[in-house]
This record gives sequence, structure tokens and C-alpha cells, in this order.
Amino acid sequence: MPPPRKIILIVEDQILVAMELRDELEDGGYQLLKLAVRHQEALAFAREIKPDLALVNIDLANGDDGVALARDLKAMDVPVLFISGQPDRARAEKEVAVASLAKPYSGKEMLEAVNYLFRHELGDESRPAPKNLEVFEPA
Repeated sequence: MPPPRKIILIVEDQILVAMELRDELEDGGYQLLKLAVRHQEALAFAREIKPDLALVNIDLANGDDGVALARDLKAMDVPVLFISGQPDRARAEKEVAVASLAKPYSGKEMLEAVNYLFRHELGDESRPAPKNLEVFEPA
């Protein structure tokens, strides 16, 4: 029996970007829990079915803050990958995320980053991290 597919939550307010990520990740063998655009919506989905990883945009629409969401997800033991055009802000908030992927990126680059993070979690360092992925080592 094959291992269960990893479940990923995407929190991105740009729907077309989120849909491209979903398609690329599903084609890569991952199961997508939901696409969320708001903080409370993402938390509700995460409580319902705990994802193995959440991809969180730092800047969400309607005043929602991806960093605050990352704190709440971390409290639920859900690892967060920041997806942002603000690598300095992501780095400053590294205590609530496992890594940051700098925009712009393609769906393929996101898939490579997610694959790398799951391999890294298992201690597999056989391949280098993708160029625009910054992994935050625990303090």
C-alpha cells in the first residue's frame, strides 16, 4: 500500500496564483486540503483536517496578515512555508515558519520547494535547495 499523500493548505489571495499552485502540486502527487484567502477560513480548514504543510502568503487581502496566521498554524503544529515577495519580512518572522519561497516563482519551482522541504524533514540532504527557497533552521 503506498504511503498517504501529504496534505497541503494554500493560503493565497490571488486566486489565479493559488489555482496554478494547486494544479502543479496535485500533479506532483500532493493532496490539497483547500484554497483559503482569509485568516479565519484557513484556520477552520486546518482544524478540520490538519495539513502537513501550509503555503502562506505574508500579505493577504482585506487586512489579514499571513504572519499572524503562521503563528496560529504553528500553535496547531502545522508547518508554514511563506510565499512572499518580501524575503526580508519573511526572514524577520522565521520563528513561525520553516522556510520562505521568494516571488516570483513558477508552479514547478513551488513543487521543487515543497518536495525539498519534505525530504529535508526526513534528513535527506542529497539535493540542494531550490535557488529561491530559504530554509529556516530551528533555533
